Amino acid sequence: MATDKIVKLIIDDTDYQTTLTKKYLQRKKYSAPDPDLISAYIPGTIIELYVKAGDRVKKGDLMFILEAMKMKNNVHAHRDGTLEAVYIQRGVQVAKNQQLLRFKKSD
Repeated sequence: MATDKIVKLIIDDTDYQTTLTKKYLQRKKYSAPDPDLISAYIPGTIIELYVKAGDRVKKGDLMFILEAMKMKNNVHAHRDGTLEAVYIQRGVQVAKNQQLLRFKKSD
């Protein structure tokens, strides 16, 4: 630990000196979520799919049902728009953070 670099942090007008862990320095940097992309927030199975590529949806429209941990999660459109791509089918299993749908950017 003697070779670790000391960094200065200012929090609420107070100066702190500390070292940063290797885990912290190697962490994945934050990136803002893409509002045009719908990803799975939990692993599960697509029970029903109500949309296809090219469909126009309105905010609140039911797009698909994701079953996870014996619960059925209704996934609704978060905005009006046209679907550019649908990467899922009925009955397929999806992983956490897997891309499911993409809205067109021009909408």
